[in-house]
Amino acid sequence: MEEKRYIGYEIKSISHLIRRKLDIAFSAPEYDGMTGVQHAIMGYIMRHAKQGEVFQRDIEKEFSLRRSTVTVMLQGFEQKGYILRVPVSRDARLKKIVLTEKAEQLQERSWREMERFHQKLEENLSEDEKEQLLNLLGKIKQNLIK
Repeated sequence: MEEKRYIGYEIKSISHLIRRKLDIAFSAPEYDGMTGVQHAIMGYIMRHAKQGEVFQRDIEKEFSLRRSTVTVMLQGFEQKGYILRVPVSRDARLKKIVLTEKAEQLQERSWREMERFHQKLEENLSEDEKEQLLNLLGKIKQNLIK
């Protein structure tokens, strides 16, 4: 009898492999000991700050992370001089997240590494297969958000 395969287990296994590979790639001294997830979050801030303001809740939602997790991560970024939290005039409780020049320089290096990593992930997939996979993962994500 063939063993049943579960989508959740496969996604978790792939997620673990991705995290491990990114952490190894970013363990070099020039990446300042940051994890792959931290680099991904900084990349998110960089891309979205060009389009408008970025707030902590945006990161929480995009990466499906708890508020406390993001708070600790942002505090670490701030201590290392990678971000500033700037008050917003329309609401004193809000602080937009702004990358410093130091962070932008680091992000340029890490962006090249991420591009190589994504090329490796997509190596044997056609454009159609990538699109199908993204659509299916989007559906699964929506199932979990409901």
